[in-house]
Amino acid sequence: MKKGLLLLLFSSAVVFLAAQEINYDESKIPPYTLPDPLVMENSEKVLSESDWINKRRPEILSLFETHVYGKSPSHPHDIYFEVLSEDRYALNNMATRKEVAVYFTGDKKHYMTILMYIPNKRTGAVPLFFGLNFKGNHTINDDPDITKSITRMKPRDNQREDQVREFKRGEASSRWPVDMLISNGYGLATVYRGDIDPDYDDGFQNGVHPLFYEKGQTKPKPDQWGTLAAWAWGLSCAMDYFETDEDVDATKVAVLGHSRHGKTALWAGAIDQRFAMAISNDSGCGGAALSRRRIGETVDKINKLFPHWFCENFKKYANNEDALPVDQHQLIALMAPRPVYIASAVKDQWADPKGEFLSGVYATPIFELFGLKGLTDNMPEVDKPVHSGHIGYHIRSGDHDINYYDWQQFVKFADKYFK
Repeated sequence: MKKGLLLLLFSSAVVFLAAQEINYDESKIPPYTLPDPLVMENSEKVLSESDWINKRRPEILSLFETHVYGKSPSHPHDIYFEVLSEDRYALNNMATRKEVAVYFTGDKKHYMTILMYIPNKRTGAVPLFFGLNFKGNHTINDDPDITKSITRMKPRDNQREDQVREFKRGEASSRWPVDMLISNGYGLATVYRGDIDPDYDDGFQNGVHPLFYEKGQTKPKPDQWGTLAAWAWGLSCAMDYFETDEDVDATKVAVLGHSRHGKTALWAGAIDQRFAMAISNDSGCGGAALSRRRIGETVDKINKLFPHWFCENFKKYANNEDALPVDQHQLIALMAPRPVYIASAVKDQWADPKGEFLSGVYATPIFELFGLKGLTDNMPEVDKPVHSGHIGYHIRSGDHDINYYDWQQFVKFADKYFK
């Protein structure tokens, strides 16, 4: 048998075996017991809003920091902002476009750029949808005056970072319905994630992490921030700016994200309660989906594929989910009493839609503690959104993506609380 054919057969076998390891069968989910968000670590029960706010919530937040996402530093004491551009006649006079630099250091070497669209037809400050984008600010709309983001993607072999291809203007516009949001009275703000921390593992040297290393430190400690926590930290820094912008109602900012950015949005909403709402779209493992279900993407697989996303401690729970002191329903619970929306896609089994829904169900008792409605244990039909409580949910037709239908549901949900 020829060497090339042997190699092909071996590669096919590896792919087959890897695929065999991924479980998509509900009947093969092992028995599990979720941590009770209403029972404190000393076994005392949470009996009141005060118990939750002052005791149990800080306890759960600390557990997530230590074991999953990692602890983030305080915002820089010398953080400051600069409006780089402003056009009050953007999008055929519908909106004002701003580009705002958020400087993390006084020397202006380290910063992120917020791209904003604010509706011109308004009577005062407006509510805002805010989240990270994948490929650069200029990709969310074909507006020719958006400054091109510097692409920060993983270079291939023998390729420098500045040789990585640029993404086309408006390339991701299907994921950002700017005109629809403006016409519904909402502002939109976004940041290119690469401005905070590029999404590839280089030992935490290419993003904001080195700005906060102690003397002699070269990487985060086992309980310190990974990339997701760094992105959430950046979103929180942006809130510092929104509070200074008279066009933005900073009490009505919804942080949202798709996929890995959905994980980030939920964590940002947890660490910064100034975010009035969090929206997770297809966020899966480490986002809205329950880790203990071990279906689709698991703790083991996510840490092998993306070793930089979480803190080092999270790797201890690969194939050991029952030892985790938390699970993702508690992340949803950290939003209470603020509204939170979870979205899934029926063909996105990797993200475990049922596990995402169940996180909302098992977070409901915390919202009920505040006299608020959450989710029942009846998963809705495909394309039949549930908007009635403080935890919203839908599972739509289609694959892993964020599209116009998703945004329509987010707007309807936000209208209840922001209008």
